[in-house]
Amino acid sequence: MSFHDVRFPTAISRNAQGGPERRTDVVVLGSGYEERNSRWADSRRSYNAGYGAKSLDDLHQIIAFFEERRGRLHAFRWRDPMDWKSCAPNASVSPLDQDLGSGDGAKTEFQLRRIYGTAFAPWARDIKKPVANTVSIAVAGVERVSGTDFAVDPSTGVVTFLAGHIPAAGQSVTAGFEFDVPVRFDTDKLEINLSGFTSGAIPNIPIVEVRL
Repeated sequence: MSFHDVRFPTAISRNAQGGPERRTDVVVLGSGYEERNSRWADSRRSYNAGYGAKSLDDLHQIIAFFEERRGRLHAFRWRDPMDWKSCAPNASVSPLDQDLGSGDGAKTEFQLRRIYGTAFAPWARDIKKPVANTVSIAVAGVERVSGTDFAVDPSTGVVTFLAGHIPAAGQSVTAGFEFDVPVRFDTDKLEINLSGFTSGAIPNIPIVEVRL
């Protein structure tokens, strides 16, 4: 799948509308009880970039970005204004933020992930598009050195421990990071009415997450 490693203008996405979506089948029985089944193991995010367009210059940027992506053809990076790092929006990133698993003395690769929830049914989301130079890693609570102890692939989110620095059996591996969402335009046609825009109408510019 074609992916352009470029981020949609952050100043526009900051004011966009959207969030996660799940697919759940709900069957109401004759007794009034329900049967529910989740069709998707993972959620999928969608946004409307039109809510972030506040000026004609913003629309100009969106059109240029849309044309370079060829509409729905090429995916790209998107900064989710509410969920873009391994901790809460107002907290500072720490290498202890997210659990990546435990070492076994031989495993060298760990996928970055963000865990949502705690007690009932935590959901682990693989992070495939970390922001370069923002990833910090700790092993058994001790921060490691990027480039010496480990390397991170910003195109996949895979952390690779280098020779001589592989986590021992039972040692926890944790991480802190910033990340983007891989998305694409969910339309091949932009309909923007300038008279409506100047009077407060919001153009519809749908964005949808892609699974890599």
